[in-house]
Amino acid sequence: MAEKKSRAAARKIKDKWKAKVWYNLLAPEMFNRQVLGETPTDTPDKLVGRVTEVTVQDLTGDFSKMHIKLQFRVNAVQGQDALTQFVGHDMTSDYIRRLTRRKRTRTDLTVDVVTKDGWNVRVKPMAITDRRIQTSKQRVIRTIMAKLVADVAAKQSIGEFVKGVISGDLAKTIAQACKPIHPVSRVEVRKSEVWAIGEIPPPAEVPPAATEAPPPPPAPEEPSPPQPQEPEPAPEELTPEELPPDDI
Repeated sequence: MAEKKSRAAARKIKDKWKAKVWYNLLAPEMFNRQVLGETPTDTPDKLVGRVTEVTVQDLTGDFSKMHIKLQFRVNAVQGQDALTQFVGHDMTSDYIRRLTRRKRTRTDLTVDVVTKDGWNVRVKPMAITDRRIQTSKQRVIRTIMAKLVADVAAKQSIGEFVKGVISGDLAKTIAQACKPIHPVSRVEVRKSEVWAIGEIPPPAEVPPAATEAPPPPPAPEEPSPPQPQEPEPAPEELTPEELPPDDI
């Protein structure tokens, strides 16, 4: 009896994977809504809050940015698409260890900044010098980095700020500002975290020419029915009096 009950219970067990549906993970507008991957779920409500991680190489194809990892969190579901928001980035540990070597000084900083559109982001830059420097110079370099990152973030939206971090433009600006104190061999923004979400940029509008359907082609003109030709009048017969003299 026990064996029969176990068999009956096994039949009632449903395969949970058959009830799940795959959804596309889409990047936010700052990354042109590229497809990040797919994720399965049985109800769309369970997707909200999931975090996915991709490298910049996966999005842009740039092999030199394979060490930068981006994190996105699902915040809404539309049909079969799960929309995400940027929540931070990080760098691989082996890349950071490769930059830090003997007889060099690594200066780290953690600063909270607010972008022009109200996003609160915690940024963690680091500066590496080619030789050992004094602690007093490190304090000055930290002050310069904190002021510069805050000023740049206040003038840019979250999309512009993130692109500057990923492309290395912000790191170049920091290196130029720290040069009078001590030449800096390398500057990297090793990590960022979004603490508060501000204004979300609206989706890019599609030009009207692309949305409007093209006008239908003109209908072919129906050929007009052929009109009946009028019969040619029969030639009138002339009487002998009307014939010319040569024909008589």
